[in-house]
Order: sequence, then C-alpha cells, then structure tokens
Amino acid sequence: MSQLVIKDLHANVEDKEILKGISLTINAGEIHTIMGPNGSGKSTLCHVLMGHPKYTITSGIITLDGEDITELKPDKRAQLGIFLSFQYPQEVPGVKYPNFLRQAKNALLAAKKLPPVKIPEFVKVVKEKMKLLKFPENFMERAVNEGFSGGEKKRAEILQMAVFEPKFAILDETDSGLDVDALKIVAKGAMAIAKETQCGVLLITHYQRILNYIAPNFVHIMVDGKIAKTGGGELVEEVETKGYEAFLTTQE
Repeated sequence: MSQLVIKDLHANVEDKEILKGISLTINAGEIHTIMGPNGSGKSTLCHVLMGHPKYTITSGIITLDGEDITELKPDKRAQLGIFLSFQYPQEVPGVKYPNFLRQAKNALLAAKKLPPVKIPEFVKVVKEKMKLLKFPENFMERAVNEGFSGGEKKRAEILQMAVFEPKFAILDETDSGLDVDALKIVAKGAMAIAKETQCGVLLITHYQRILNYIAPNFVHIMVDGKIAKTGGGELVEEVETKGYEAFLTTQE
C-alpha cells in the first residue's frame, strides 16, 4: 500500500516561517481534507509537498513509500506519483490539450521505463474521462487553459489527474470560483477517479460545500501553520457553526 508521510515539517518563505511542525500520514485510497482560514499555510503545504523552489524546508521530512523525497525537484516527485491541482491554473497558449496530456503521460511512463502510449488507445481513454467531466468533444481542439472559464480550468485539472493516475493527488482549493454545477462535476469526478485508482487525496478547502459531494476519511483544521485538530465529518459542522477562531487555542 502506498503511503505519503509528512513528519514535523517546518518551512519558510523569504525567511518567514509558514509551516510550524506539520505531521500527516496519507494512505492509498484515503481522502484527507485540510480546512483553515486565509494565511494558515494550506497552500504553502501544497507547494512544499510538490517541491516549489520558492519555499525552504528548514526541518522535517517527507517520504513516499518509505523514500525520502524532501529534497527532490518537482518533476521527480511527479514521476514518483504526486500530482498537484493548481488553485490558479495557467494558460499555455499554442499547446493543444491532447498533445500536452500525451507528452506528460509519456514522460511519466518513461520515468518508469515503460513504453509510450499508443495514440488510438490514448485518445480512447481521454475521451472516456472527458465524458466523466462533461467536456464536449471539441474541447481537445483547444490550447491548454486558453480562454477557459474557471469551471473548465478546474475540470481540466481533474482530467489530468484521471489521465496521469498518480498515487497521491493534492487538490489546492479546487472548489474556488466554481458555481454549483461545476462544483458537482469536479467533486464527483475527483471522487470517482480516486476510487477507481485508489489514489490518496489531500483536499484543501475553505468551505463546506465541496464536502457535500466528497466524503473525507479525515478532516484536519489548520491554524497558523499547524494542525489544530483532526477528526471526521463532525469537524466540518463545527467550523460552520463556530468558525475557525474556536480552534486557535486547541492546537494539537
């Protein structure tokens, strides 16, 4: 069983400490939700897990299936099976979506010394995943995120998750900027993919609404760079009724 382990992780941005001792273990097939107010360090944790060079790990360790990945570059982490869905996906003008998906998939396969995907087989798989996320067929004629609505960008991120089949997916505020219909498609699509592939998921969110469609195994409340409390769905209700201030004095 695959396992992503974070032990006593401290990290800085420009000499300012943002993460102040995060410890978390995610097993294959588990869904963990991190909730917290703005500035609590949620997105920083995502970027640190993915190896963003802007962030400096000052102490602690990250392991994937027992291998220390704390110092690995982002591409190496991706090759090992970590996927990050961006909060603000960027446009890549001139790069057609099917070419992007196929080249990225082949890079992941090459890292495992596996042969590249055959185009007909790959197109068939992508079209199946597109139906799950309610994309029209002409979507594949477009450039990466160019002219996409907010909902299309977030659905496209989940499409990548479906095609790349990571061991662990980090979804950084995937629900932000989505209307109700787009939220349902994104949430249900991510759940279906995670269940099918037994992918472990770390879902970052501010709000309860996405959790109406995604049932987490664990909920973690993050305040001031630390996990203040861990529990189940009851914590979501507690946040809704009491707000995050209730957790300021209950840090674990």
